[in-house]
Amino acid sequence: MNKKIQRSLAVVSAAALVFGVAAAQTSANAAPKTVYLAYQGPLSGGEASTGTDEQNAVKYAIKLFNAKNKAKYNVKLVSVDDQGDPAVAGTVAPGIGKNKAILGVVGPAYSGATIASLPFYKAGGLALISPSATRVSLTDPASPDFGGPIFHRVVATDDKQGPALAKWATNGNKAAKVFVFDDQSSYAVPLAGYVTAGLKKVAGASLVGTDSVPNTTTDFAPTIAKIKTSGADVVIYTGYYSQAAVFIKQLRDSGSKAVFAGGDGVFNQEFPKLAGVAAEGSRITGVSGLMDANPKAEAAFKKSMGVSSGVYAVESFDAANIFLEAILKGNTTRAKVLAYVKAYKGTGIGGTTYQFTANGDIKGDGFSGFESVKGVLINKGPVK
Repeated sequence: MNKKIQRSLAVVSAAALVFGVAAAQTSANAAPKTVYLAYQGPLSGGEASTGTDEQNAVKYAIKLFNAKNKAKYNVKLVSVDDQGDPAVAGTVAPGIGKNKAILGVVGPAYSGATIASLPFYKAGGLALISPSATRVSLTDPASPDFGGPIFHRVVATDDKQGPALAKWATNGNKAAKVFVFDDQSSYAVPLAGYVTAGLKKVAGASLVGTDSVPNTTTDFAPTIAKIKTSGADVVIYTGYYSQAAVFIKQLRDSGSKAVFAGGDGVFNQEFPKLAGVAAEGSRITGVSGLMDANPKAEAAFKKSMGVSSGVYAVESFDAANIFLEAILKGNTTRAKVLAYVKAYKGTGIGGTTYQFTANGDIKGDGFSGFESVKGVLINKGPVK
């Protein structure tokens, strides 16, 4: 309060002063309530592109919400960078779990980071909605990885993706000889298992070899030697895009013309950029982007955010909006937000109906097949 106002108040009557105080209190009560949501994913390191894409979609959802509801709420975003690494996630999650001002987390993005974070978030009763963590065990009550009651996801699981990847990788090949390998991560190993199981249902396909290499591998010569010895004409990798780009370059340099395919860990527009011409023709499974789901929304996103939407934009945007709807309806404690999420039923920006099972999965599934064409992953439609 400045001196001029102080002098004015000094000469008003007691009644007027009381009225002024009451008016000030009313004004204060009318101020928008500040609440916090978090996004957790890889915002630095080799997988940063995925986290940046997802967080941009969350930022956009919050930006729209705040503009529409500025008289009631001011939602702020807390960025949680776990680098997609369980070891890092275990160091950043404790503080988020204890900070009761944070009402919900969009994420974690990766399955391994989710597993590492869960104990801290369970202790804090903090609701999670992941746009991209697909490991089946996260929603399996019999598994030590089970995320209930706080974990939810708006993406289909790897027991659905594995068979879809097997079909897409071998599409058009009536006698496919398939080599499958993983990066030893908590995401890649089980997905590789679902792929090999799915291959058994692909007519004419046979599994001719497998391998498992650390996610720090830079020299894939031993794996490439195994691929050549096996006679494989299809190679399926279940790790992440940054390492896939290194591998495919070395595979092509070796002279191999085998079809290369990867799961949603490779599903990132950075993959063909990093791999260059070596990525041409690669087949990837993933989910439809914002442009595929709603072109008008994509145009609005690009105008508002200054960049195109990226991978898992739809899922990240929709996950954020579930939390934002909870807040708009007055749920501003962790317990109330969690209860709202568990009972949620609504429609996302792409028309998907979201409703969670008791264990946190969505009721429904679906993956699309993408192909790398001239440096861009092109959606070729749902894998059936």
